[in-house]
Amino acid sequence: MPQRPGTPRLLRQINDRAALELLLSRGPLTRSELGQLTGLSKVTSGQLLSRLETRGLVAPAGERPGGRGPNAALYGVNPASAYVAGLEVLPGSVTAGVADITGNVIAEVTVDPSDAGDPVHVVHQAVLRACETADVEVSRLRYFVIGTRGVVDPATGDVRYSVDLPAWHVGVLAGLRRLFGDCVIIENDVNLAALAEQRHGAARGVDDFAILWTGVGQGLGVMLGGRLHRGITGGAGEIGWLPVPGQPLPSDVTVPQSGSFQRLVGGDALRRLARLHGLPGGDEMAGLVRAAFATGNDGFVDDLAARLAVGVAAVSVVLDPGLVVLGGDIGRAGGPELAARVEEAVARVCPSRTAVVVTEVEGNTVLRGAIVAALDRARDEVFSDTV
Repeated sequence: MPQRPGTPRLLRQINDRAALELLLSRGPLTRSELGQLTGLSKVTSGQLLSRLETRGLVAPAGERPGGRGPNAALYGVNPASAYVAGLEVLPGSVTAGVADITGNVIAEVTVDPSDAGDPVHVVHQAVLRACETADVEVSRLRYFVIGTRGVVDPATGDVRYSVDLPAWHVGVLAGLRRLFGDCVIIENDVNLAALAEQRHGAARGVDDFAILWTGVGQGLGVMLGGRLHRGITGGAGEIGWLPVPGQPLPSDVTVPQSGSFQRLVGGDALRRLARLHGLPGGDEMAGLVRAAFATGNDGFVDDLAARLAVGVAAVSVVLDPGLVVLGGDIGRAGGPELAARVEEAVARVCPSRTAVVVTEVEGNTVLRGAIVAALDRARDEVFSDTV
């Protein structure tokens, strides 16, 4: 692979990108502070800030009170230099959020998918409403990422398989790109949850970890070497199909809830487990978990932890990620206590020492992950075009 020579233009691009990343991570900085952090001289850092301000990427952000001399001007990344959108698609709702280039979410709306018909119209309606709420024109969106259940083909970007979203199939991405352009990306929802966990949650700064998503469906997001592991066909992490001793193997993978691990920890299984331990019935799985903790029903909690540990142990002996995050409705409802019991159960059956913790992402995890993915792409594009 040919190496790019260290031309002045390339060096300016490298310095500009480093400065923009510092302004994002460290907040508004003075020219002197930016020079110290980048190792550039005051003259060079001043020229850099002037260049970025001319490009509309940096804007004045107040002043830093000084000593005897005048206050030093502060500079920050211009929030209005670019916008992105993230969406979470569920059978009963579509939630869209708009964020500026700094990651600040300025609007979030939810629409009923039954009001708009096919997926392309559903997304169009959600994006239009989110942009209207944010007072941002759709044309100013650099990227938007859609999180959806099912298997997304890494080669084509199409949804290859989704049990409970049958309208999301091959051809939907092409329809969206005809409407919005190539800035549209579809990603598996649990993969996006892993991105959110790495950026904002319990896996901050961790390169190797997995997130076990537990709720209506079961999913797994895997991060190896700081990168999502999707698999050749996009099927990595479909842990609901994990074969489990004592549970029947599926005879038809198109039948919902037929996976072995899904049969062990899915809704029907947990409702039966709740009845066995004398918990009041209910359709909401998170409610069952909260009720068990509220009433001190350790039998239910321990049995639930042991069942979840089957999935965590399988991941641990194959990948040895060191950290598994419990996400989804059940993970949130069980909190740190359930995570601790799962970790204890895993330690009894698995030689790998795996830490199990509960998610720390606030709000809609999938939506936050979609915005993270969109921001990463937008920043690569916007911040590379400075010279």
